[in-house]
Amino acid sequence: MFTTNPFEPLSAVISPEVMQGYVVLMVLLVIGGTLLDVIHKKSARYFFENAQKAKKAAKRQVGAGEKIGLAFSTLMHEVLTAGEFDNRQRQISHLFTMYGFIIFVVATAVMIFGLPAAESEASTLMPVLWHLGALMICIGGYWFWFKIRVDVSSEGHQWYEVHQADLFVVSLIAMATFALIWSVLQSTGGGVLAGIALVVFIVAATSLFSTILWSKFAHMFFKPAAAYQKKITKADGSRENLPDDYALTDPAVQAKFPDIPEYMGDNPPNMGPGIKREAPQHY
Repeated sequence: MFTTNPFEPLSAVISPEVMQGYVVLMVLLVIGGTLLDVIHKKSARYFFENAQKAKKAAKRQVGAGEKIGLAFSTLMHEVLTAGEFDNRQRQISHLFTMYGFIIFVVATAVMIFGLPAAESEASTLMPVLWHLGALMICIGGYWFWFKIRVDVSSEGHQWYEVHQADLFVVSLIAMATFALIWSVLQSTGGGVLAGIALVVFIVAATSLFSTILWSKFAHMFFKPAAAYQKKITKADGSRENLPDDYALTDPAVQAKFPDIPEYMGDNPPNMGPGIKREAPQHY
């Protein structure tokens, strides 16, 4: 099952051209939805105006080489490893979901656009990656939904309470789950049940890619840009109007702020009982 292209038997019922057209339509929906999201939320305007404001408040010029280094740092830390998450569970869940989604989508496109394939051209790599990607989405998605999600863990909402903000993750999990169910049922001759699973798989995928304006999908494009801009503001000294980031162990800083020792250390005397509270687990 895991080494068989699940779309190959389906091509006997639905032509490869129709499946390829569906993939193209989903790509167009992603592009169109992202553009609408940018226009509706004025994200591009915000980033441009924020960059101009930071440029005027900059205390030093950031060179091209330094900008490349900051871009590489953003790629490695915020994008590829999700290093901005202080919660280790949240980071691992995000990485499972992100890489699983990328593998699943790429493998889907390769297998569908490879149809119809001659028997001698059959490859087991893409089907294995497709199933692996769907499984990774399920691991990361269900881990997030039942264990990490803020509404459930911190606000007392039940796991089955679904809101508009959950549209992205629900569609994503449903797509991966029913993709696997459909593949299993199809390989075992599931008949009507396989057909039902396929329909739910398609509906979930369509919901995921067509509701970008109301979901978190577009944030995957804005997040790297925002992280990079934040690094630039730190490097040029503008800091988005935030106060300077002092090194509290610096003697010069301690001389400037003589009350620092009263608020430092493992047991600072003036921080009150709040410092002893339980560490946040989900934010």
